[in-house]
Amino acid sequence: MRTKITFLLLSFALGCSSPKEKIPDVPPMQSKAKKAVIYQTMVRLFGNQKTTNKPYGTLEENGVGKFNDITDAALKGIKELGVSHVWYTGVLEHAVLTDYTKFGIPLDDADIVKGRAGSPYAIKDYYDVNPDLAVDVTKRVDEFSQLIERTHANDLKVIIDFVPNHVARGYHSDAKPAGVKDLGETDDKTVAFKASNNFYYLPGQMFQPPKDYVALGWNNKFPTKDGKFIEVPAKASGNDQFTATPNINDWFETVKLNYGVDYQNGRKKFFEPTPDTWVKMKDILVHWANKKVDGFRCDMAEMVPVEFWAWAIPQVKEVNPDIIFIAEIYNPTQYKEYIEKGKFDFLYDKVQLYDALRLMVNQKNKTTEIATIQESLKGLGGNLIHFLENHDEQRIASPFFAGDPWKIVPAMVVSATIDQSPSMIYFGQEVGEPGAGAEGFSGEDGRTTIYDYWGVPAFQKWVNGGKFDGGALSDEQKQLRQFYSDILLFASTNPAIVSGDYYDLTKANAEKNNLTPLVHAFARTQGEENLVIVTNFNSKPEKVKVQLSEEVIKAMKLDTQTKYIGRDLLRSGMDIGFDNFVTEIELPSYSAFIFKIKS
Repeated sequence: MRTKITFLLLSFALGCSSPKEKIPDVPPMQSKAKKAVIYQTMVRLFGNQKTTNKPYGTLEENGVGKFNDITDAALKGIKELGVSHVWYTGVLEHAVLTDYTKFGIPLDDADIVKGRAGSPYAIKDYYDVNPDLAVDVTKRVDEFSQLIERTHANDLKVIIDFVPNHVARGYHSDAKPAGVKDLGETDDKTVAFKASNNFYYLPGQMFQPPKDYVALGWNNKFPTKDGKFIEVPAKASGNDQFTATPNINDWFETVKLNYGVDYQNGRKKFFEPTPDTWVKMKDILVHWANKKVDGFRCDMAEMVPVEFWAWAIPQVKEVNPDIIFIAEIYNPTQYKEYIEKGKFDFLYDKVQLYDALRLMVNQKNKTTEIATIQESLKGLGGNLIHFLENHDEQRIASPFFAGDPWKIVPAMVVSATIDQSPSMIYFGQEVGEPGAGAEGFSGEDGRTTIYDYWGVPAFQKWVNGGKFDGGALSDEQKQLRQFYSDILLFASTNPAIVSGDYYDLTKANAEKNNLTPLVHAFARTQGEENLVIVTNFNSKPEKVKVQLSEEVIKAMKLDTQTKYIGRDLLRSGMDIGFDNFVTEIELPSYSAFIFKIKS
């Protein structure tokens, strides 16, 4: 933790203030149109108040959050951050090691379950929800339906995961509607590939779980962790591994679904007649759309043929035209195809903006890279989900990333304001959760576990015994949360950010030596909302110049006879003057300013 003096200096520079500080005299204009802000939460961790945190601990030892823990008070607190959509992660029933056999739910084999709580991406029944998350297991679907209603009552929309590429090795639906045949029920298991099969097979071979996973020692050894899971013939693993002996780094706990692509024979496509898997998966989406879910985050969407999405998404939107589809995708060359042909509303922007900003936070990349990225994304300015944390990525406050939640401020401001795309944050990010601890299968990796029962210490201070009022947060955590609220509310409602044009100011100013490699500047403009956004990724203060380009001067309709000032809208109230459209600014370390240009 930084010294008090440094913290106070940063608080001013970042625009993070106490409630008593004066709000700027030039308030940000709000737009009737808004852009989405998504709040991702791992349901099993969100409301868990236990602090035992025993590695590989059981549900009884470490506790688990429930649907019912996400109360009106919790949702009100989420809404205060400027959030429009809540992504509930881990809702669908997946393989777990907690015993629910007395409720008619088969016990999963420990050789093919990662951790004790299991991966939320190893789906066991697409038509059911995770029994861990219910107070009354027999009413688990009702409890989730009530959470949907509560979320809607708080003017928030619901997103859940749809995992189309793979399922748990023990997949079996006992909640499917009457007349629906289970995945694999009618498969011809004597052949490796058949377009009408739901799975890929390895005839004559028996699946063998990774020996190093079976050998892992747990404090309380699970009875079925014995290497004797039987699967004959073996099925291909979820990460396209056509082997009966996947390793511990493979998605060995899952099996890949067959959408009519013969991967072992040149990826030949067999889409006519419509593959059975297509129909089954579309019906699952329609089922949850009818349950009033407002959107699907589609796991590893690019591992499923784009032709399926082009066929399925329009049919689901017949149920609800406003439902949204988000693709987890990592190949920029496929972005336009999955938007234009695949009909997705939004795509992950991980390998470009996220990766670039992360390097800048750690002072390993130049800010001129941002303009290059934005140029490559022309035509997709409103279709990308920008984020700096999610369940797959390391926590900002962990030593694996920045080691300090305040260092992310310039990156967060750029991420939220660079274009018209939605912003996303991960629960606990707003209070500096570091993701510390070797929770079990996850190990010490700077992430909050998705495989284990666990408490999330920094976030539990906001939960504050179920009051969700942040009463146990430190002053610094409260100010960090206020910063997130300020920037997300601003970015989601300001006309220049919601629908305005983007103009890079970094490359031209860097060429004139006005800016150093870790300072970034750009403009957004719409109507009377003329914004210049300046950020400093350096660990040291910087004194820089920013010259407005002729393009920006024209777009903002500025004239040479008028004197202009810029006032920071991030609470500092700092004013800058422009002399012939050039301003000089002293930037504290890791700082961000949003200047509104006024005469």
